[in-house]
Amino acid sequence: MRQKEELYLLFDKIVLENEDIRLSVLEGSRTNSNIPEDNFQDYDLSFFVTDIQKYTKHEDWLKVFGGEIIAMQKPEDMELFPSECENYYSYLMYFDDGIKLDLTIIPITFVDEYFSAADGLNKILIDKDNLAPANLHPSDRLYWIKRPSARSYDDCCNEFWHVSTYIAKAFARKEILYALHLFNQISRPELLRMMSWEIGIRCGFDFSLGKNYKFIDRYITPATFDNLMKTFSLDGYEKARNAFEQCCEMFRTYSKLIADKLGFDYPIYDKNLTAFSRKYYT
Repeated sequence: MRQKEELYLLFDKIVLENEDIRLSVLEGSRTNSNIPEDNFQDYDLSFFVTDIQKYTKHEDWLKVFGGEIIAMQKPEDMELFPSECENYYSYLMYFDDGIKLDLTIIPITFVDEYFSAADGLNKILIDKDNLAPANLHPSDRLYWIKRPSARSYDDCCNEFWHVSTYIAKAFARKEILYALHLFNQISRPELLRMMSWEIGIRCGFDFSLGKNYKFIDRYITPATFDNLMKTFSLDGYEKARNAFEQCCEMFRTYSKLIADKLGFDYPIYDKNLTAFSRKYYT
């Protein structure tokens, strides 16, 4: 596998040898000093160009990145999974030496739009025309745990317990795929949100738990993490129902902790809707 130093030199070489590439920006986890570095990290790279057609009408030019491309996805050319950035063009490339490079080609006229929507994890590699904002420093601040307001806390509880009735009804109907969809897409994410708030209260609201809370195990006990893992045991109706009950119990515990620590009122949704589900859907 090529090392990062070699690749960064290659990226710079490509930009310097092509007059119409005016700005190159590295994005994502490789710009985040709070993420442990490893060889599995992708390279997320954007080139701002004066002639986008030169880089989109054919793929031969991608040979400048070296290695053999064994698979590639071009979101802007896809019908089933279309890209949301219609003015950009992306090449998501896997190389035979283990490198994953996500390259986005952006017309230079969209540079202001790009930076206004940026998430903060952007590092300027080469800026030929001083187009990037001054004093730009990569930061994951946008992803820090956010201290909940009383309204946000209530909204989280409201969403969790209302959706719990849909899940209970789906289990009663033996519609397990529908139940699991709601469980995976709404219930567990709201549990993780509530857990993140409790972690923020203990440890501060000045750091991120990572994408999809992937670092949450660092801030809870092994026993709590084990209980969280039990909510992922969804093999069959009985296990899935038990996982759902585990999720509800954990949400109840954490939401009461938050209410106590922040002086919020614990809402009636749990009591009333849990009783409703048990009466009509069991």
